[in-house]
Amino acid sequence: MSPTHKAITAAIINAIIVGLSFIFVKMALTVANPIDTLAHRFTFAFVAASIPVLFGWVRLTIKPKEMASLLPLTFLYPTLFFALQTFGLVYTTSSEAGIIQATVPIFTLLMATFFLRETSSLLKIASTFLSVAGVIYIFVMKGASVGAGNGIGTVLILLSALSLAGYSVLARKMTRSFHYIDITYMVSVIGFLFFNVWAVTRHVADGTMNQFFTPFQSPIFVVSVLFLGILSSLVTSFLNNFALSKMEASKLSVFNNLSTLVTVVAGTMFLQEHLALYHVIGAVLIVAGVIGTNYLGAKTLRKKIKPTSESI
Repeated sequence: MSPTHKAITAAIINAIIVGLSFIFVKMALTVANPIDTLAHRFTFAFVAASIPVLFGWVRLTIKPKEMASLLPLTFLYPTLFFALQTFGLVYTTSSEAGIIQATVPIFTLLMATFFLRETSSLLKIASTFLSVAGVIYIFVMKGASVGAGNGIGTVLILLSALSLAGYSVLARKMTRSFHYIDITYMVSVIGFLFFNVWAVTRHVADGTMNQFFTPFQSPIFVVSVLFLGILSSLVTSFLNNFALSKMEASKLSVFNNLSTLVTVVAGTMFLQEHLALYHVIGAVLIVAGVIGTNYLGAKTLRKKIKPTSESI
């Protein structure tokens, strides 16, 4: 399997896990508040990431003095992204947030063009917008619209989308200097420290520290946070960083829209949610956009590149 096909496989698996994670987030939030859920989620991610390092199964190549170089990256994700998203959802609807988050590939395309000098054919740009249109179409048909919530919430979700796009672009650049395993580990460390300090400080201020571990009395919460921490935080971070080391940031970001399709299918299968015609139409647009961005656009570019050029 070529590096490009490995990156595509990683991106698809990542989209599947992210799509399924919405179900587990819903279950976890029936037991704990969002901040505690994030704290416990990244605790499991940190522990799972540290075990192979402690036992010597995985060796980190990053040096202590180099760790500061990755702080801007970890500030964008998970710190800024989840913080803005969490507060944004307090003031707006999840459907509106879904529409805004769908624009991440567009922001990534623009940032990658400006900061990374990634070239984009008209077909690739059109395919990116087609994929985004598929996600927006699904949410609009469900009755969502931008502006349905509080203006503050809209701004916060928009900023969270920008932070995720910025992470993809910066991570693409960082993978040229650091191994993607090192980046993944640093993301889990910062996520663990930031959200646990946030949650514990909040409980101490409210005098409710005894409630911090109460959610673990629920089997549903334990299963949910294990999935969210190990698969939806650690594994997706690893897959995302691996794919970014082999694939252009603008191409990879389009795969994120596949998670909406996975969420729809999972909701139909596990939550008995209704599958409507607009779901199918949106799914076709999303898949067509992903294929166009990663295959049709690539063929167009290859015709313009000399045979002696080296591909990424």
